[in-house]
Amino acid sequence: MDTIINLAKTLAPFLVLAGFVLALLAAFNVYLKKRWSDQPEAQFKFQLIMLCLSLAGVLVLVAALPISETLRGQFLSLIGILLSAAIALASTTFIGNIMAGIMLKAIRKAKPGDFITVESLTGRITEMDLLHTEIQTEFRDLVTVPNSYMVSNPLKVVRASGSIITGEVSLGYDVAHGTARKILRAAAEASGLTDCFVHVRELGDFAVTYRVAGLLEDIHSLISARSRLLEAMLDALHGAGIEIVSPNYMNTRSLGSDRKVIARPSTAREDKTRTDVEALAFDKADDAASIEKLRRAIKTVESELDALAKEEGDHGQAIEKAKRKQQHLQGLLKEAESSVKADSGDEDANADELT
Repeated sequence: MDTIINLAKTLAPFLVLAGFVLALLAAFNVYLKKRWSDQPEAQFKFQLIMLCLSLAGVLVLVAALPISETLRGQFLSLIGILLSAAIALASTTFIGNIMAGIMLKAIRKAKPGDFITVESLTGRITEMDLLHTEIQTEFRDLVTVPNSYMVSNPLKVVRASGSIITGEVSLGYDVAHGTARKILRAAAEASGLTDCFVHVRELGDFAVTYRVAGLLEDIHSLISARSRLLEAMLDALHGAGIEIVSPNYMNTRSLGSDRKVIARPSTAREDKTRTDVEALAFDKADDAASIEKLRRAIKTVESELDALAKEEGDHGQAIEKAKRKQQHLQGLLKEAESSVKADSGDEDANADELT
């Protein structure tokens, strides 16, 4: 009986400390979730903080164990060995993704809403989390990519100032390259591109390959711009009476030497209605880009307020105007985030119905 009482007295302080540590971690978890409930991008901070706090709590409990100093040191050494082994063994998975996520956040090369290409995957970023990055493809699918994959493979980000759009076509040797260059450059300009140019890419056995390119300033119409360029090239070449022999054209029908394989202009009324492909394919990415833009605008206004507060003189009107702008932007941001949450909830509900 005395042994049990002595053991209880010995363990009581440790049990009280363990309960306190667990309660503190639970309180931090509830507080941070409540504070950042309307900020999806803060999940990265939340997960990182809770990970560090949990590790610190484990170390505190081990240091407070009612055991000898030698045994406590062995426990701490064991924890260090286990952490080192975990980092070594899981560097390409869990911990590797965490490190890669921190790296992506630090270098700020890409952000939600950007067009990117990683290996063969092309799309727009919708979310950047601690462990993964979510990309929306041109088919409207959402693809989850581990952050370690994003870091270990070449990441191409389309610049917001514009991107070069290209298209290739093969023409016969009977077409003078000067004529082909003039027609193809005019087609690129007609498609809405600027600073257009044409290069000869290859002298094949049966045809010459030309690359047509131009600068697209509105990168949000990237998919449609490529289609418009190819359509313009097709119309321009057929309008000039030039056959397209790409890749290697062969026809088994008997045709006269004066016959050319060119589609006749359609007499049907052209359909002027066009689907906004980008808005349909990248709806979530557009929302993410809008939210990111609003956050940057709010930070800019906050910087202006700080600068006005530090300047000498009467800036009451300017401060009041900046505060009204800040409140307006915060309202827009809240509405946008609520809309995204509602859409995500609908997707989750549909997924539950399917399962």
